[in-house]
Amino acid sequence: MKQLIREHSTLAILMAINIIAFILQKTLPEETIDRYLCHPAQIASAWHSLLAGEITLESTRTFIGLITYAFLHADIGHIGFNLFYLWIFAFLTCELLGKRWILAIYLLTALGGGICYTLFKSHLPEASMLGASGAVLGFQGAYLGLAVRHTLPDPHVWPMARPVRPIILAGLVIVGLYLDYSGAFGLRGGNTAYVAHLGGAITGIFLTSFITPKPKNIR
Repeated sequence: MKQLIREHSTLAILMAINIIAFILQKTLPEETIDRYLCHPAQIASAWHSLLAGEITLESTRTFIGLITYAFLHADIGHIGFNLFYLWIFAFLTCELLGKRWILAIYLLTALGGGICYTLFKSHLPEASMLGASGAVLGFQGAYLGLAVRHTLPDPHVWPMARPVRPIILAGLVIVGLYLDYSGAFGLRGGNTAYVAHLGGAITGIFLTSFITPKPKNIR
């Protein structure tokens, strides 16, 4: 058990940060939390100001939302769902790449999701986003990238009762990506940030296809 905790300590810390941030959301004023959401219109405006050489502390602070949104959640169901899938796919990714890559993948895929959401929603002044789902889909994309490139061992992680073939998990990721694609381009309704999911997943696929090292203990 101690070895398991040590090998996955980065994932445990990330999950703890999400839980602490959620608790703070329920105790701090709404306007305090709002500044850490991803606001596409504000980010786009700050970007144009930056290109024009009009750099201010306020405009620079706006870019923080491209990362911090991934540690905030709307309600208990939202954080519970995200942490459940984060546990599964980040755990499996950690088993393959090691814990040092977990934080990098989380932050980079969250950034990819935030940028994608901003690109698609910057024309909507009231649009905003929060939730770890961009990073969660980032880990799913990362696993898909590894499964396509390498012959992976059958993964076994709680609550799976028995090891599942990598091709099955990869297939589930592909189905999820299709659902996000259909949601992002108007085939499905709802308030879910589908484009952020796609941005996170694409970033995860890119990372494990071109940047991360060969997984451990594979044939």
